[in-house]
Amino acid sequence: MLMTLAAQFHPGPWHDGGPYDAPAWWPVFPITFGLFWVAVAVGVFYLLRRRMVTDAAATAATSSPMSKARAVLAERFARGEIDEDEYHARMAALRDEI
Repeated sequence: MLMTLAAQFHPGPWHDGGPYDAPAWWPVFPITFGLFWVAVAVGVFYLLRRRMVTDAAATAATSSPMSKARAVLAERFARGEIDEDEYHARMAALRDEI
């Protein structure tokens, strides 16, 4: 009976600082879990948004020959195939032909 009472009031191995004691940094796990799902949601949003913008730009570039010519000219300038003066001269030529 005395042993039963002693076992009843003993806090257990998880409160005595032994190897089964809960670490003080346990909130890290739920916070990390929440941040992981926030990162997944942001990544999905970013990829969908990027795809929509890319699709819109592709549609705008193929909608008219003049806008397609401007897009090709901008790409060549971005790749460094033409310099700034040639870019501005060709863009002015495209504007004059309208």
